[in-house]
This record gives sequence, C-alpha cells and structure tokens, in this order.
Amino acid sequence: MPIDPQAEAFLSKIQAMDGEPFELMGAESARSAVEADAALLDAPLPMKAVQDLSVPGPGGVIPVRCYHPDGEAPLPALVYFHGGGWVLGNIPTHDTICTQLAHGAQCVVVSVDYRLAPEHPFPAAAEDAHAATQWVIAHGEELGVDPRRVAVGGDSAGGNLATVACLIARDRSAALPVLQVLIYPITDCDFETPSYRENAEGYLLTRSTMQWFWKCYVQDEADMYHPYASPLQAADLSGLPPALVLTAEFDPLRDEAEAYARRLQFSNVPTTLTRYDGMIHAFIRRTDIFDQAHMAQQEVCRALRDAFHNE
Repeated sequence: MPIDPQAEAFLSKIQAMDGEPFELMGAESARSAVEADAALLDAPLPMKAVQDLSVPGPGGVIPVRCYHPDGEAPLPALVYFHGGGWVLGNIPTHDTICTQLAHGAQCVVVSVDYRLAPEHPFPAAAEDAHAATQWVIAHGEELGVDPRRVAVGGDSAGGNLATVACLIARDRSAALPVLQVLIYPITDCDFETPSYRENAEGYLLTRSTMQWFWKCYVQDEADMYHPYASPLQAADLSGLPPALVLTAEFDPLRDEAEAYARRLQFSNVPTTLTRYDGMIHAFIRRTDIFDQAHMAQQEVCRALRDAFHNE
C-alpha cells in the first residue's frame, strides 16, 4: 500500500522543519521536544475525576494518574504505559489518549510514570510496570475499580512494558490482566528485519533512533535478549492474557510486533492482529491529523469492552 496521504503531508511538514534527531539532541532536550509536541495534540477529554497517586515500587514510589469517566463504580480499568523508547515521555504527554480510551472503553485508565533510561536502565521500567499493574489489581476497591477486570496496554515502549508486565506476572504466579493491548510494541532487538530496512529513514521513527533508545535502556548488550526486554526472545508465551496487537505499515517496529502476535497465536493465546496500512509509528495519538487514529482507538475500545464484558 502507498503511504496514507495524511501521513505523507504530516511527514512533509516534519521534514521541512529540519529538526535534530533525538539521538543527537540527548535525553533531556529530546524529552522537552516530546513534551512540546504533545501540547499540540487534541486537548484531553473532560473526565468525572482525575486523581494523582503514588504507588510503591521496587525503586521508590511510582507516580500514576487515574482518569475516571462517568459511570458507577466499580468500573473496569486499563493500566497504561506511555511510549518514548523507555527514555522519553511522561504522564502529561499521554493525557489525551488516556482520556480518549477512558471515555471510549468506559473504564478507569491508570497512566504509569515508570522510571526512564538512561538514568534508570533495564530492568527498572519493566519492574515498575509489573509493580504498578499488581498494585491496581490489589487496590481496586480504593480506586473504584473491579480487580477482576483489569487490562494493560501501551504504545511502542509502553506496549513492550504491557506485555512484559504480563510475562513477569505469569512467571511469578501473580494476578494476570484480562487483556494486553499492544500498540506497535517493541518486542525484539533485531535491527535487520524487512520493516527496519524498508522504513529506516523518513517515517518519523528511524532505525538510528531505535538503536539509541536501546543503548540508553540496556547497560549490558546481553540484556537486549532478555525476555523482559525483548519478549519475542521468550522461549514460552503460553498462559498469557489475550492480546490485541496493532501495527503500522511504515514503521520499523512492524515486523517484530507482528511476529510477536503470531507467536502468541501459535502458543494458543487468543490474539487479534491489525495492521493499519499507510500509517506510521505513533499515529494513534494524533487524532487531530489521522482518520485512522480514530479507527485504531475505536478498535482498542471495542476490544477492551469485550474483554471486560467477558469477565
């Protein structure tokens, strides 16, 4: 498929700005750039309540933000992990999509401000993701949440953390979420897949930026192949929660995400895989630009409602 005209126009604007790549900016400047870009997205939807809390974690408290839509408690919940290559992003950068999903799925969304690399390398973010997920399940009553109906999800590195939270929970015999929503997730450390070669430059997320993210995230190259960093490397994916995996055609991460979905299916994990043709990485948050962002969010919300209804 050719690139979507809306994506092509967006990329043309980005290229005309001639901005510096994240890997040349450094972490702090790149974080500021991401925060400035997030301010240009659609405004967050109004919520019944927005609550900032601190959750105990393995490295200290983990800030979380709870978005409560209209509805009678207890509501189901989605524990959400923001994208940004484990290096960038925070709760405010993903305010909008969290309110959109809370409204569309009629669930509480708990956005997790996990520790970022390079200050906190692997496995800090993974352990925070597990701790936050288990805390929400264990403290549902305090949040107005039904602990039997808790899902996890995230975009890009957040999708990685969502599936890793499920892997850790299974391996440690902890409570499992009812669904994992993996939006163009990082699942492996192979930079030579066809999608990496085809989309190495010119489609927002580049191969060199991903290599920089990985260098920030892992101190020891061997850690790149740990299943809690690269879940596609896990020997066994059985016993994991059902999954929804979304990919974008013009995204370096496309092939590893789709390979992970196929591995889940092979392991008898109910899994839906949808590729958004013509789209680029990070499209789902840009409802101000992409028609397919609305379509993808609607698919996520349908999957969440179905999973919550089945419990």
